[in-house]
Amino acid sequence: MQRLVLSCCAAFSLLAAREADAACPAGVTWPAADWPEALVKGPTVAAADEYLFTLTGRDEDRKGIRTDGVVIVHRGRVIYERYARGYARHNRHLAWSVSKSFLNAMVGVGVGRGALTVDDSICDHYDADGELCDITVGDLLDWGSGIDWNEGYEDDPYYLSSVIAMLYGIGSGDMAAFVAAQGLAETPGTIYRYSSGDTVLLSAVLAGALGPGLADDYPWEFIFDPIGMKSAMFERDQVGTYVGSSYVYATPRDLARFGYLFLRDGCWDGQQIVPEGWVAASTQPNPSFQMGKSYEHFLRDGDAVPGRHWWLNLPVPELAHERRWPAAPPDTYAGLGHWGQTIFVVPSADLVLVRTADDRESGFDQNRYLELALTLAAEDSP
Repeated sequence: MQRLVLSCCAAFSLLAAREADAACPAGVTWPAADWPEALVKGPTVAAADEYLFTLTGRDEDRKGIRTDGVVIVHRGRVIYERYARGYARHNRHLAWSVSKSFLNAMVGVGVGRGALTVDDSICDHYDADGELCDITVGDLLDWGSGIDWNEGYEDDPYYLSSVIAMLYGIGSGDMAAFVAAQGLAETPGTIYRYSSGDTVLLSAVLAGALGPGLADDYPWEFIFDPIGMKSAMFERDQVGTYVGSSYVYATPRDLARFGYLFLRDGCWDGQQIVPEGWVAASTQPNPSFQMGKSYEHFLRDGDAVPGRHWWLNLPVPELAHERRWPAAPPDTYAGLGHWGQTIFVVPSADLVLVRTADDRESGFDQNRYLELALTLAAEDSP
């Protein structure tokens, strides 16, 4: 099995001994070495192929819809799968900010094993002091640290973008230290502001809570190995912090395993991987967002409602804001990443959707994609 880190930690067995088997849902299909298939046939397949995989404009210009792969899982079986632009089933793809949802799960496992709590100060587990000690683990999960941060990408000047400086510039050696050095702009826990910096700092806090023995291998021990994500890779910075904001790589089929873990409330074939209740707590509007000061930032972003490192299909009545994906049920939630990476989970439809892409424009209609996927699921005979 390929890993970025191959250390073996005896101390982990002490934590593993605390893990109880779970009463996973009965009558559920679990993928073994690979997903079972029940590929749908019919006119909706052709419509999905046409919408998802028809390039518009020249590929070298990076214009239009540029899908690399799609896997749709219904009732535990792959019902639709396509690849393009040189990608195939075995190719890993960078998940970009979908990685944040993975870090949510890893923190959840750490909480379930007693290594930390969401109410802990980050200073309990990370070498920070002063006003930063007012930040809790929960604040970081909410993107509510209050740290002074600019999440600008290509359209912002590089010298103004905190995230570009962290990933590629002066902060890339020790990313968490770079984040911490920015200082506070707001009181922690009082305002939501989407921040890759919060996620990287959270990754360092989790590593500190786990200790030097466990921290190296925890993505595999906690998540990747138990659910069979054999393709998974996770980049670290120069001091060894996993870049939880951006740098998980996996095949679409393995990304679908992660979505399926959340669809099944953190349970996997008899084992409670993510603590019971963690998925539900993570897929509610996060507490920092619910502070009214967050609304201006939310409207400027024009995105889905933030949960805890997941995105929710909920309205905001105070703002006359409708659901982000009206074609999908309100219980839909998603991990969203740069340039079109998505994992959608639709519990009421027993559905997981994965798309990898290289969308450099905003023309891809996620609502149309969800509509097609839900139609495919409806055509999937029992």
